[in-house]
Amino acid sequence: MQASQDQPIYSEAPLQLLLFVDGRPKSRQQVQRIRAYLRELQADYKFELQIVDVGQQPYLAEHFKLVATPALIKIHPEPRHVLAGSNIITQLKSWWPRWQAAVDAYVKLQTDLQENTEDNGCTASSSKSSIRSVALSAELLHLSDEIFRLKQEKEQLEEQLQFKDRVIAMLAHDLRNPLTATAIAIETLQSNYNPDKAGFERLTPTMTTNLFKQARNQTRIIDRMITDLLQVGRNNEREFLVKPQKTNLGQLCLDVLEELSDRYTAKSLKVEKDIPKDLPQVYADPERIRQVLINLLDNAIKYTPEGGTITVAGLHRTTQKVQFSIGDTGPGIPEENRDRIFENHFRLERDESKEGYGIGLCLCQRIIRAHYGQIWVDSSPSNGAWFHFTLPVYM
Repeated sequence: MQASQDQPIYSEAPLQLLLFVDGRPKSRQQVQRIRAYLRELQADYKFELQIVDVGQQPYLAEHFKLVATPALIKIHPEPRHVLAGSNIITQLKSWWPRWQAAVDAYVKLQTDLQENTEDNGCTASSSKSSIRSVALSAELLHLSDEIFRLKQEKEQLEEQLQFKDRVIAMLAHDLRNPLTATAIAIETLQSNYNPDKAGFERLTPTMTTNLFKQARNQTRIIDRMITDLLQVGRNNEREFLVKPQKTNLGQLCLDVLEELSDRYTAKSLKVEKDIPKDLPQVYADPERIRQVLINLLDNAIKYTPEGGTITVAGLHRTTQKVQFSIGDTGPGIPEENRDRIFENHFRLERDESKEGYGIGLCLCQRIIRAHYGQIWVDSSPSNGAWFHFTLPVYM
């Protein structure tokens, strides 16, 4: 009696058996009884036995379409016969005489064929044993699984490479504006600075302050874009760290609007505010929620045409939640894409010639969900986009 660890035995024995076992403790005693009984049988009748651990060779179990273990399979001579369940020994006692008869008949047939071929001056070709055939079939199945796995890995790597290329293309496009604005502000300050007088010429104090503010705001935008890309690129299942505290959501939104005022003023956009004075404070991470507000307002400004309107509104929905909404008069989000708009890389997968919301929306969703809130989008009364999110009230 032989047992295989990694590879199947290539045998030419007339009677060939496979015993499939697993690592479950409760099946261990049953397997031991089966093997002991088979040793008794082998003392009187020679056969080849191979032990197969389904944990190490699952593709063999798949090849035989096994649904339970332990299982004893007679694979040679044909036809194949499977014994499974809790009474394998009882079944084996019934089938053993018939298996012996089948083997004797097979051996006699092979002997007669060999004698006939020798009398006719031919050489009998040895056929592959059943165990060898099973081994080859199982190896092919295993290789097929490996090929499928490698194909999946290849597709994932290709997707990652494509994402990297799209990120580089997006950075090259989206970083150009803030970099240009920063460069202009710095060059203007530098060209009007007189080191001898330690002051600026041809620039009023107000203009100097505005240029410094412009450079500072644009560098913040660049930093935010890079941070967002890095955060969205992380594993989606990774926990998103937040540090919640008592936060004035209405004031936080007004601060962000002030920071972005140069952008919406340049497009002559009207900003309508509907933030109740008695809007309760929320329990949230102010820096994370600031990221959400900047992303949503940045998109609203970007995709609202000149002379359009942006709306910000707060609503005390329940004693436990505050809802905040940001609307615009831009092109809106097609209904069929509203569920997908928060998916990672969604904008990057869209046609470059079409406008779309950025990957910051995926980041927004992760931040809001980390606060046990919800975020969604629907159409605004002006057919633009209307983003809503909820946060817990500070109790």
